[in-house]
Amino acid sequence: MTDTEKPLFDVGADSVDVDALVADIRRTVEQKRNDGVYSDPRIAQAERSNLANLKDDDSFLQLYLDSLRDAVYVDINDFNIVERRGGIAGKGLVKLKKTIWSLLKFYTYRMWSQQNQVNGLLLGAIEAADDRHRETVKRLEARIATLEKAQQVDAPRNAS
Repeated sequence: MTDTEKPLFDVGADSVDVDALVADIRRTVEQKRNDGVYSDPRIAQAERSNLANLKDDDSFLQLYLDSLRDAVYVDINDFNIVERRGGIAGKGLVKLKKTIWSLLKFYTYRMWSQQNQVNGLLLGAIEAADDRHRETVKRLEARIATLEKAQQVDAPRNAS
């Protein structure tokens, strides 16, 4: 097996059916994707790229920044409380959860709002650093091109 064919990780334990484990993980991921748990497929793509490649190239960084921009803020809207157990017990648990949520909502909104502020500031700092880095690289590439051009012009003069 070559380096490009090696799996990201190996599972090696007695009585573990690796193929069944991988199949179960894939089924779970597919089910969650269908349920909308992974709402932005670019995030999952970025994570797969991160685990598989960890390359420092512009397209990877751009994909990660786009994913970060889309996922930077915590959704502080109400959510639907559901319970898988049916019957009276299930309805009672939903009522209990809704009561607890109504008591804690004020505090969680404050915490989420503060987290959104921090996330937004961090994203802004990362984008500013990225823009500054890109501008510096452009200036240095232009300077190198100018120096190389000047060196090529001077090379025939120095040869004679």
